[in-house]
Amino acid sequence: MARVLKMEQAILVHLATGQTDRSEAEESMEELASLAAAAGAQVVDKVFQSRPRISPRCFIGEGKTEELSRRKEELRADLIIFDHNLTPIQQKNLEDLIGSKVVDRTQLILDIFAQRARSNEGKLQVELAQLNYRLPRLVGKGKALSRLGGGIGTRGPGEKKLEEDRRRITDRISRLLKEIQGIQKRRESQRQNRRESPVPTVSLVGYTNAGKSTLFNALCRETMLTSPALFATLDPVLRRVDFPDGLHFFLSDTVGFLKRLPFELVSSFQATLEEIKEADCLCHVIDFSSRTAEEQTRAVETILAEIGSGNVPIIKVFNKIDLLPSKKELLDRNISAEERTVYLSARTGEGMASLKDKIRSILFRDCRIFYLRIPKDKKELIPSFRRWAIILETRENADGSEIKVMAEPKSMLNYLPYLIQGENHW
Repeated sequence: MARVLKMEQAILVHLATGQTDRSEAEESMEELASLAAAAGAQVVDKVFQSRPRISPRCFIGEGKTEELSRRKEELRADLIIFDHNLTPIQQKNLEDLIGSKVVDRTQLILDIFAQRARSNEGKLQVELAQLNYRLPRLVGKGKALSRLGGGIGTRGPGEKKLEEDRRRITDRISRLLKEIQGIQKRRESQRQNRRESPVPTVSLVGYTNAGKSTLFNALCRETMLTSPALFATLDPVLRRVDFPDGLHFFLSDTVGFLKRLPFELVSSFQATLEEIKEADCLCHVIDFSSRTAEEQTRAVETILAEIGSGNVPIIKVFNKIDLLPSKKELLDRNISAEERTVYLSARTGEGMASLKDKIRSILFRDCRIFYLRIPKDKKELIPSFRRWAIILETRENADGSEIKVMAEPKSMLNYLPYLIQGENHW
């Protein structure tokens, strides 16, 4: 019989400095609670504090630290999660004073990634991110982990690796970097092949839980996992999407973004993020039903700017309009909306046709449909077409082949003798 693991009982902590609005702090804590749930913890309390500045010793004030220690005993909590990043000395001092495991925001997100990674690439990237995060925290950590037990913040590389000396951890990081560099080279080779192919690529990007995987399934007619849990998709997926006339493109679903995405993840997942930079078009999926949609949109735009995707055309996809009373009015906007904005529900399919039209207009804006008749004695030309055109249809007859392609006009210069007025003869 399978052993059921006990959920860790967690207290969440948020410190506001300056003029942070209470509602803003509560929204941040709601997101932290969702992250905690995604990691497998049950939130038993939320603690807020406002003070002019961060304490170098414990991040929060001494009085609040004592209060946390009491609350931990009263609620029998196993874990304290901070909605911030802690320095190694702050984390150690808090664990000593509270007598409980203390996890910061970055460590929590890394833990979720450690649980969700499925591919070898994803596992390597997560391990590298975790080790880079934990390296400055190794001093005295072996005993602390032994005292505080396993669970959130201790998954991934595992306790044994965390108890190794600094040299061995550094060696492991070096080996991971070499393996990931190998992955980057293979991905670069794949991207180079795609760059030489006339078939364009679209990447779905967006805040975690914006509905990217649901949209991916709707466009590709796939049944990939969709879940309300944060970071349900971690490893990138690539599939083909077809238009009725045979035109097609490749669609990539990527990991969801987050406000204050840990630097360790951004740097370690560079191989994956390169896919976004190399796309021919990005669909920025936005949960339009969320109260924090504007903030989430800005967070994604900031990350896209940081990874250097500024030159890639972006369509803003306002998703989940089926949850809004103004659904009909929003769908009507698709008719007259600016070129790179669309309102839809990936769940119900409403507005999907408008999105595909906009994707098509961007990907193939410089292309036209051409018809060619290739004689039998020139049949060796046909395989080369796939390097510069998308073949929509081929017909064989006694004289040779008739081909319908989508291509840029400049690509047709070497094939002018074979062009025909196909629409009249097709």
